[in-house]
Amino acid sequence: MTPIVRIMAGLALILPTTAMAAAPPPKAKSAKTKTRPKTAATPVAPPPVLLPSEAASRVMTWVGGAGDNHGLPWAVIDKTQATMFLFDGKGKQVAAAPVLIGIAPGDEASPGVGSKKLADLGPAEKTTPAGRYLAKFGLPVAGERVLWVDYATSVAIHPIPTDAGAREKRRERMLSPDPADNRITFGCINVPKAVYARQIQPLFRRKGGYVYILPDTKPVEAVFPRLRVQAVAAGLAG
Repeated sequence: MTPIVRIMAGLALILPTTAMAAAPPPKAKSAKTKTRPKTAATPVAPPPVLLPSEAASRVMTWVGGAGDNHGLPWAVIDKTQATMFLFDGKGKQVAAAPVLIGIAPGDEASPGVGSKKLADLGPAEKTTPAGRYLAKFGLPVAGERVLWVDYATSVAIHPIPTDAGAREKRRERMLSPDPADNRITFGCINVPKAVYARQIQPLFRRKGGYVYILPDTKPVEAVFPRLRVQAVAAGLAG
């Protein structure tokens, strides 16, 4: 935010010599009333503007144009940029936020990963699988309901866990400008607490919604085949 500097114009009073002589001498200021020099306020940098990548823009155009969300709220998770773009059922964007994703790159869930304990997962199994999912709130984890993206593979959207947050510096990782720092989860998608409470919960609470997770190792058309039709249609229109 650019600081606003205000300039105050001084007003000089010209008095007769006699008036000046008659005036009592100014009182000396007490040491306790010394004025401190004013310091300018430190400018506060605005939060970065999160813009969709080309692949994310293509998915947004396809979903909004084709109505693939069927009137439900929806979210696009861009793993390469570690960002989430959230929309209501009418296609209006309501939030854009950084996210934390699985430690390992990869677009497939390992077989049987959903039935394993977190402590038993190997490094390569800690992925956030790509795809189109119908997400709904479900059974609680650690006493709190979460938005299950894919219950079978234990992938959910939720805020940063309290126990792991401080130990793994997840908040600092979420605010990092380097998307590589955002790879820290076992596969779930961590979102800012305010976005979860103010947007995700009210939007998805009743009927759920769709979550589109972009790939980081596969071509985007391999995960969302309808994008090929979109590309052909755009070529014909051009």
